Amino acid sequence: MALAVENGRRMFDYWLTVYKRTWKGTMISSFLLPMLYLAAMGIGLGSFVDSNGTGALGGVSYLQFIAPGLLASTALQIAVGEATYPVMSGLKWQKFYHSMIATPLRPADVVYGQLGFIAFRVFTSCAVFLVIITLFGGLKSPLGVLGLPVALLVGMAVAGPIAAYATILDNDSGFAMVFRFGVVPAFLFSGAFFPVSQLPDWIEWLAYVSPLWHAVDLSRNLSLGTVNPLLALGNLAYLLTWFLVGTWLAVRGFTKKLIG
Repeated sequence: MALAVENGRRMFDYWLTVYKRTWKGTMISSFLLPMLYLAAMGIGLGSFVDSNGTGALGGVSYLQFIAPGLLASTALQIAVGEATYPVMSGLKWQKFYHSMIATPLRPADVVYGQLGFIAFRVFTSCAVFLVIITLFGGLKSPLGVLGLPVALLVGMAVAGPIAAYATILDNDSGFAMVFRFGVVPAFLFSGAFFPVSQLPDWIEWLAYVSPLWHAVDLSRNLSLGTVNPLLALGNLAYLLTWFLVGTWLAVRGFTKKLIG
């Protein structure tokens, strides 16, 4: 266990060193775009929604309704971005994963280091976004700050399965399906912008399958101070299951790809 932790730490140090040289390229996707969404939807569109009554939103402003959802959605998009092309690069294009396992590092250590860096990216980006949400008045309850660990959890819940998926692809064309049929529908129909109860029944149940819905639901209830402990535990259990199974699949996929 101690060896695995030490090897994972070394891998994280590698990714952190790389990020120190490339962080400027992530400013738009990680910070600027979420802020623009918050301003356009929460403040711009929100003023029209609020002027027509907020009964369908539980009596809160539209900004307070969508802010927790945007936080969780941002975490998911960052995690998917970091688990797709960078992983493909390490496996197929630059093949730096192959160099890593030529050392005492195991495929599992490579996965843990990669996931650790994704967690760092999700946490730091969402922490900045949470500060902005707070300054705009998007949190109704102090419990809303707990939306940050929820955002981290949903990011890791999808990072593992996506990294595992990357190991079975021959090229990056498969990532288009991830974004087109996974990320975009989840972003639009997981309750971030409106209650999923307003969807047709068959789509509503599909929304509940998405880990993003569970993160949005939990983050929003924390932000509004309306947490149901039993439902919150269900949300957490679902996200943790995705994370644990996804990590196992990623380790399995990396091992098969790098060692055979």
